[in-house]
Amino acid sequence: MGIMFLLLMLTLVACNSDSASEDDSDNTSSEENTNEEAEDDSGAEESEEPYAFTIMANLHTPEVPNEKVLEKIEEATNTDIEIQWVPDNNYEDRLNTAFATNSLPEAVFLKNQATFIQFRDAMEDEQFWEVGQYLDQFENLSKLKSNVLDNTRVNGNLYTLYQGRPLSRQGLIYRKDWADNLGLEAPTTTDEFMEMARAFTEDDPDGNGEDDTFGVTDRSDLIYGAFKTVSSWFGTPNNWGEKDGQLLPEFMFDEYKQTMDFFREMHENGYINQDFPVTSKPDQQEFFKNGTAGMYVGSMGDVGSLNNDAVAINPDVEFDVHNNIKGPDGEFGIWAIPGYGSLMMFPKSAVETEEDLMKILGFIDQLMTPEVMNYAYWGIEGEHYEVQEDRALPTDDQSLFDREVKPYQALEIGEPETNGRYEGYFDYEVKAKSEELFKDNENYLIEDPTVPLYSETYVNDGAILQEGITDATYQYILGQIDEAGFDAAIEKWKNEGGDAIIEEFNASN
Repeated sequence: MGIMFLLLMLTLVACNSDSASEDDSDNTSSEENTNEEAEDDSGAEESEEPYAFTIMANLHTPEVPNEKVLEKIEEATNTDIEIQWVPDNNYEDRLNTAFATNSLPEAVFLKNQATFIQFRDAMEDEQFWEVGQYLDQFENLSKLKSNVLDNTRVNGNLYTLYQGRPLSRQGLIYRKDWADNLGLEAPTTTDEFMEMARAFTEDDPDGNGEDDTFGVTDRSDLIYGAFKTVSSWFGTPNNWGEKDGQLLPEFMFDEYKQTMDFFREMHENGYINQDFPVTSKPDQQEFFKNGTAGMYVGSMGDVGSLNNDAVAINPDVEFDVHNNIKGPDGEFGIWAIPGYGSLMMFPKSAVETEEDLMKILGFIDQLMTPEVMNYAYWGIEGEHYEVQEDRALPTDDQSLFDREVKPYQALEIGEPETNGRYEGYFDYEVKAKSEELFKDNENYLIEDPTVPLYSETYVNDGAILQEGITDATYQYILGQIDEAGFDAAIEKWKNEGGDAIIEEFNASN
């Protein structure tokens, strides 16, 4: 009933302005059509024409998809959509070029949080539509999570619609068969984590009588590798935290140094791959898949692909996932992302009137229905996926799915809780468990307080300044510098712009 009421409301608004809403679909009732004719015959005729507009979106597959799924979306929403597919690795360059040449289409995606920050000034300059004022007029758009929307506001205004992401996927994947061999349970504290790392290194967990294993496999990434997650267990703030009434960066907190000490101990004892600061993600995962390492800290969802490859090498391998590991203070916390991946925004250069904006928002509102979002995310039932236990099980033909469906997942707005699409069904129980632990993590989130704040110096110089802290963190872990050397890196950061970042973030708080 809510959707039918919305369709009628938008139609009446469009008729009053002598044009038609695109929101009629194949399910439009004859009663509604009668009302349209009574209100404005010309408007009813126009409403039969699909509303045409263009979307610029990231392409995460090698090839542009065929339009089988797109045609289903267009049919259900009475639209004619042109999608400008841009390969993901070139997306930011293409976006910047289109912006600079005033050639952006009606709807564009921002790739990530960094791109959002980059376009913040243009939003403040009102080069994009402020959409927050309209969301309550749409049944489904009004369901978007307020905490995630708040993370994308600019001076209290909302210029984007988010593509939802689990707030924290981070945790531990480990060799349960090794743990069973050694009589170990999943670690519940950082001390128990260290003990598992030691045992997997020194106690012959695979039982082959050789010294050929180690505990933790990691890579050259202090964020999505192991360091930041372990840092959360120690109680480190998420990028920034409050100390003595002031926002300060995470590396100025004692808990960050405790985490460095923890990694230094693992490295000195050989519990972690010795060259992890220069190890790639594929190489990190290879250590885990081939039975060299027994602990992998990162996205717990990786367990599915890791298991698929590992069982091909060793059919008897057994993994498990775990999230709740308490630090020295007896508390468990886990760092959170802002809750979004891509963001959609609407350039005023392409969307010239409020009427056009309302039509596009009407399309997105329809996109956020289970029927249409399942088309975009899973494809056509019986062809691209089956429904099992009220979840979607994709076809075994991965190439078919990648070719015809996967690119359209980039169009998602919201998440299953708000758009109603099926969540995935997993035959592999440990993968299903990881999905549940994502949700459990939401009870223990450590948020980044600077997400809604702004620092011009951070935007311009933050990434370069951070490189010095990253280098110093690795150098400390490898024993190349001591605490005084790390403190010197902090002072250098402060003197070269860090103090300005601290001042600007606190001023905007």
